[in-house]
Amino acid sequence: MPITTGCMPPGVHAYPEELVDFIFEHWSDPHFLERLRAAGIDTAFTLPDRAVLERIVSTCYQASLLREEARQVMFRLIVHPPELLPDDAGPPTGLHRLLFSRPRPFNEYELHRLAPAAEFYRSLIGVTLDRGKVAQIWGVVHSGTRWMQAVYGGRKTFPPLPPCLVIYVAGPGHISVCIGSELLASLNSGQINCPSQDIFTASWLSESFVTVRAEMRELHEAARAKAGKPWAILDQDFGRTLAQQVVRRIISLVRNSRHGGILVYLPQEMEEDALAESRFLSIKYRFRAGEPRERFRTLMLSIMNTFAEIHGDPGNPGKVIGWQEYVTTRNETIALLDEAIFDLAHFIASLSAIDGAVVMTKRQELLGFGGVISGDTERVETVIHALDGEGNLTEEELSEGVGTRHRAAYRLCHEVHDAIVIVISQDGNVRLVTWRNGAVTYWDQAPTGVPEF
Repeated sequence: MPITTGCMPPGVHAYPEELVDFIFEHWSDPHFLERLRAAGIDTAFTLPDRAVLERIVSTCYQASLLREEARQVMFRLIVHPPELLPDDAGPPTGLHRLLFSRPRPFNEYELHRLAPAAEFYRSLIGVTLDRGKVAQIWGVVHSGTRWMQAVYGGRKTFPPLPPCLVIYVAGPGHISVCIGSELLASLNSGQINCPSQDIFTASWLSESFVTVRAEMRELHEAARAKAGKPWAILDQDFGRTLAQQVVRRIISLVRNSRHGGILVYLPQEMEEDALAESRFLSIKYRFRAGEPRERFRTLMLSIMNTFAEIHGDPGNPGKVIGWQEYVTTRNETIALLDEAIFDLAHFIASLSAIDGAVVMTKRQELLGFGGVISGDTERVETVIHALDGEGNLTEEELSEGVGTRHRAAYRLCHEVHDAIVIVISQDGNVRLVTWRNGAVTYWDQAPTGVPEF
């Protein structure tokens, strides 16, 4: 049965066998393998035999359909020999492995019993294959929660998983197959999804915020000139990375609310138009102009300035610092600023609980919430579905098969070409919409199978 990336034919449902077939078929796809290499995965990694992988995935699938005292079964599973994990490590910066005195059988009932103890966000169930390639449960790996940083943003470092098979069971029939922390493919509601390039790394998206970053850099350099002492030099990507982490957190929180929402980023020149009830957009709850509305920018600049100041070195005026130094710093002021900016992300996400869009400028100025995209704008009959991060591989489709949020996003981007709209559905799907190459274009962020805080 032909299966395309992130899409199934209408009325056709996939099951564990099709998920495994999908993975093996794509294992020889150069684009698929390039994505893994870009994520640091050694593509010389050998998958288990097809029959073995199918048994493992099928058993996890069956376990996901069971219930534990009215709770759905959720767990993470790592297929890795225990002797290859360290004896003396543990969270928050390592993996803590604990072996059972004797292996347990690998079946859906044993997984069902272990799932509450091997709590999804903090632990993994350890599995290995014996000489006959039969799976056995050898124990539990305590990982801590920092691994979720990759999903919802943040600066804390987390222990990398070894390059081995890892499976997430996030609910009934919701299975994700990974190598280490890198998702290969997921099965949810009978649909197979395979992530494309991370949209946040796309060059077109970076270019759409280049004026904003240049403005922030100019403000930072002005503060440096007034400091009277040497500051370290910030890596060119530092501000972009920090802003992206905050946006990831906002999206994650809205997804986790299961209410859905819309985030609208308007070009700065449309600020007054948006607040004056334009024909494109009206905002029910508008914020007055002033510093509180610009808190995101204020915190960003404070972080940039403080970070450069505390790493200043008179003996090395050309010292360059970036994201890696930021995530490892223990400076108390940086910690407070980091907490403040992520608290702001929580606040912005909470505004999406009200029907309508949360509206910001690309300068991250919070204009208001409860935004309604006008239905009087021109209807968009067809849109372009981008199948890669840069939008070079695309397909045209009708717009009628989506909900009101998506159609509203299409209309706004058709009218305001510099706008970016992020639509989060109740089921956790995320779609980024903008105008690109002469048409309304969208990118899907497929569900990872990872429930979020």
